[in-house]
Amino acid sequence: MAVAEGEEGGKGLVWFVMNGLGMRFLGNTFGRGQNWILILMGALLFGGRAGAAPLRVSSDFEGGSVRNVSVIQESRTVEFMPGGDPVRGWPCWWYFKLEGVSSGEVLTLRLRASDATVPEAGRSLSKPLASSWSMPNQAAYSLDGSTWFQTEKGVRDGKWMTYALAVDASAVWVAWGPPYTPRGASEFVKAVGSEQRGALATELCRSREGRSVPMLKVQQGARSAEKRFGVWVQARQHAWESGSSWVAQGFSEWLLSDRAEAQWLREHAAVFIVPIMDVDNVATGNGGKDAIPHDHNRDWSDAPHWRETIAAQRIVRSLTEEGRMDVFLDLHNPGAGDPTFFYLLNRDMLPEPARGLRDRFIELSYGRISQGQPFIPMSNRPKFTGPDYHPLWRQISANWVSVNANAHTVAVCLETIWNCPSSNTEGYRAVGARLAQSVRDYLVERPVRE
Repeated sequence: MAVAEGEEGGKGLVWFVMNGLGMRFLGNTFGRGQNWILILMGALLFGGRAGAAPLRVSSDFEGGSVRNVSVIQESRTVEFMPGGDPVRGWPCWWYFKLEGVSSGEVLTLRLRASDATVPEAGRSLSKPLASSWSMPNQAAYSLDGSTWFQTEKGVRDGKWMTYALAVDASAVWVAWGPPYTPRGASEFVKAVGSEQRGALATELCRSREGRSVPMLKVQQGARSAEKRFGVWVQARQHAWESGSSWVAQGFSEWLLSDRAEAQWLREHAAVFIVPIMDVDNVATGNGGKDAIPHDHNRDWSDAPHWRETIAAQRIVRSLTEEGRMDVFLDLHNPGAGDPTFFYLLNRDMLPEPARGLRDRFIELSYGRISQGQPFIPMSNRPKFTGPDYHPLWRQISANWVSVNANAHTVAVCLETIWNCPSSNTEGYRAVGARLAQSVRDYLVERPVRE
């Protein structure tokens, strides 16, 4: 938890403009046609105004995470670092609420990368995480904690990333990206699971800290289980990668739509969707990736540490024993400079017919995801994992499924870009919808089980 009202300092709007930062914001935004004159007029009226309500920062809510907060009241500036315990994963996620905002004023958010390390020798983060992981080009903000927008592009200045934010509200939530919490996942699963079309809201398991792990199972019609394709979709094995949960939601929304193609998939497959695997680290605002003893995506062994992995393996093994583990999708977000792409097990390590089937699925998915609006940058060149990738490469979920499931199983990891103008809830959900369409396009080519 972080709560701060801050301290006096800075020189208001004069400081903002004269240090060159304001001038760069003006230069960056006039070219995009934004009316910064009105925003600067608001700053003149409210920035540094005597009697303005003090700005207050808090993160004592689900998913909240921030530390080293300094609020400079006179210049209406908040300086901060990502929160999170590095023992529980990369400290790159940040999410907090800012209260005491005056309508029309310009707020300045100054982000510095975490300096946290893991003190134990030989563990992850023996040196601070590269700043690019915690500094999106555009931050996410919300006026109600539910609907999320993007700031204008931030300005990088040495070790700092600075965002300017003007809102017509007394409070605003800001975050690395649009948050997707366990509570939100539960509410979504319950809402769609109460509808028709074969959707069932259920629970994968309880986490090590006792939290529910929501899961949606979709299968419509009278077709028996053994005649259905098996499809598994999971997101957020790395807690900070919030965009992947929105992709999972978009997949679910398309699947439950009134489109004829979606109805075909519901009637011919059993689809399992888990929007958040690492619910404990998502709930507590930790990064999750490279958590100790290892993160969820390095846990797919014969003796998993995490309860979510144990429960997921149980279902995947069951589908495999029935000969119908057809499509396994693991959803992630990549590095700051990466487009959308697939991570795959080295091709020469796959049996046939899985090689050719996986190639076909990727071809269909690339055609869907890379086209349409909003535009989502995507590479048609996958990246590969194997012995040279990571010491625990065999325990990466899609790799484990590729080796242990059926010879026809397609198991892939989709990394959805998080650092572009379309990296928002609309863009992520569009990726999920197109991915669901790709699953249908692929399975309709496969022999129907009779």
